[in-house]
Amino acid sequence: MTAFLIRHAHAGSRSEWDQPDRVRPLSPKGAQQADHIASILSDRSVDRILSSPSRRCVQTVEPLASAIDVVIEENRSLLEGYDPRDVVELLESLSSGNTAVCSHGDIIPEVIRLLSLRGMEIAGVTGNKKGAVWVLEHDGERYVKGEYLPPG
Repeated sequence: MTAFLIRHAHAGSRSEWDQPDRVRPLSPKGAQQADHIASILSDRSVDRILSSPSRRCVQTVEPLASAIDVVIEENRSLLEGYDPRDVVELLESLSSGNTAVCSHGDIIPEVIRLLSLRGMEIAGVTGNKKGAVWVLEHDGERYVKGEYLPPG
């Protein structure tokens, strides 16, 4: 099983947005990043998509959902400011198949750190850029390898 942990794509400046942050949409650059994510994951046998309910996260995985004809499942534990340990538990609960999971920049580095503490090997470079994907390989017992794919 593989989980694809996605940081939402570019959404423009938080300081220039005057509405609730949860409804801040992707920028044109972010829309291109979302399309790129769909292009790299659409042939990876993804059969489930989980997303933070924040608009920018949902919009990030919409092109992938459309390409593979899967419904996006919103999950509050993926919201910005929530406990990364809950995301690790969510990832551990994924028992089969390949799942795309979209969350935020404050959650993802801590999830990677926690999985590393549990023995997951980090292959290559690390990062946390908007529109990036972590490919997390699970061996049936635990996550064993994490590989960072920078944004396109």
